[in-house]
Amino acid sequence: MYLVWMIFGSGYSLQAAPREAIFNVKEYGATGKKSDNAQAAIQKAIEACASAGGGTVYLPPGEYTSGQLRLRSHVRLYIEAGATVYVSKDSSAFDKGQTAALLYGEDLQNISIEGRGLIDGQSEYEWRLDDLDDAYIRPNSLLMKTLGKPLMRPFPRGFPKETTYPRMVLLVRCKDVRIAGLSFIHSRSWNINPYACEHLVIDGVYISSSLKEGVWADGIDPDGCKDVHIANSTIETGDDAIVFYSSNVWGPALPCENITITNCRLSSASSALKFCDGNMNSIRKVTVDNCVITGSNRGIAFMVFDGGYVSDVVLSNLIIECTHFDWFWWGDGDPIHFNVRRRSEISPELPKEKEPPAGSIRNVLIRNVIARGKGSCLINGHPESWLEGISLENIKLFLSADPASPMEKAVHAMKFQYARNLKLKDVEVIWDKPESDKWKSALYLEDIKGLELEGFSGRQAKPGTEMPAVVLNQVEDVWVRNSKAAEGASIFLQILGDKSRGIYLLGNDLHRSKVPYRLESGVNSGELKTLSNILPAQ
Repeated sequence: MYLVWMIFGSGYSLQAAPREAIFNVKEYGATGKKSDNAQAAIQKAIEACASAGGGTVYLPPGEYTSGQLRLRSHVRLYIEAGATVYVSKDSSAFDKGQTAALLYGEDLQNISIEGRGLIDGQSEYEWRLDDLDDAYIRPNSLLMKTLGKPLMRPFPRGFPKETTYPRMVLLVRCKDVRIAGLSFIHSRSWNINPYACEHLVIDGVYISSSLKEGVWADGIDPDGCKDVHIANSTIETGDDAIVFYSSNVWGPALPCENITITNCRLSSASSALKFCDGNMNSIRKVTVDNCVITGSNRGIAFMVFDGGYVSDVVLSNLIIECTHFDWFWWGDGDPIHFNVRRRSEISPELPKEKEPPAGSIRNVLIRNVIARGKGSCLINGHPESWLEGISLENIKLFLSADPASPMEKAVHAMKFQYARNLKLKDVEVIWDKPESDKWKSALYLEDIKGLELEGFSGRQAKPGTEMPAVVLNQVEDVWVRNSKAAEGASIFLQILGDKSRGIYLLGNDLHRSKVPYRLESGVNSGELKTLSNILPAQ
């Protein structure tokens, strides 16, 4: 028994509460041997626990092989340290189609999946020539063909004849959910996928799949969920680590909102943190703080391809380290990526008649970041849907080349296009080694209306070359304040485009540059105003 103190007025009353009911799966027929099928025994324990009004289904140390298990309300599934649950390789042990999962729950309340044990998806991959003609990586595949390299990539064993690749956890319209402490490894599909769930806590989990082969093995994919907290977790996965969706796969596309992520480490051969292209409604009210991204093909990705929007996002106190992975993954070693597209602009064969207008990204703040990358940070809106209210503050970006990779594409360290009310404060670009002959400017900004560039420090890629540190092309209403030309700067600021106007330089230290600013033909000299700048000695 355990005791509960209850306070009545100024006195105290001591009452005894009953011990939580425990349902040990071995009492329902599980042997703890991997070779035995434990699915029926575990399911019996879950049903007995639910019939009793709730409690804990307990898996003691041992090995359990199971197909699909259906969770119930008020049931806590506890996998003890020393216990491993193996996902069955028998496709008939799972639902057909999208609902295949080891742990499945629908319209449930107050459920927990906890413990210090292990869930092993037993994934297997085989390498073969790619025959999918995936439009999203078509530029990479064309590049590989040009270089005479074979288009080899991994597929889950049995694909495409085998159609059942179960998720580890799939929860649909559940409330008050806790997933904590467990390790999920070698998943054959997404690890944790909640749709339309509310009050969801994921704490202290470890998720791992092959960074080389783990296609489709996403880490955590909330879809249309609200009030989600992910904390103290490590995710190392071939595919995306954490992805926010707002799709109609399981039901209507719902806002994915009120989300916090703290104290996590992420690694991915694709995107470590992605505001997903599969956004048909909205992803909003999200904060990510105190996280480390290591060894990823892409760090942070904002991608809107299905007409939805992303809004009210704060990402802070991050370390980002990116590198190049194989040709079939999304990303180019880029720490920060924004992209607004229509699907038909990527796949021209798709019908345009019912396609929604381009989606939008607005009110995003990224601050206190140290990033090391192999690829350019491309921060692009859409000609018909400009980025709105994007702010980058206290960003230190190191860019280095990867001579051994055919995916070497970086030109400018950071490129911005189609943005309104853009703020860049205390951004520093450091050109690291090894270098690339393709490199040019630290910042390239095109089609911008309303720019505040304050406290920038940098130069062009190579000292002594006639390249600008900062390029402003077709920009309006620009303030450049308190910025500094780094040692070796040639041209600090280049202005071009007949639409460039209303540009103010105030209080900048440009004495290290050979040319502090240069206006190209077509730019009205009266559109540039300067005040209190430190210029090179004449």
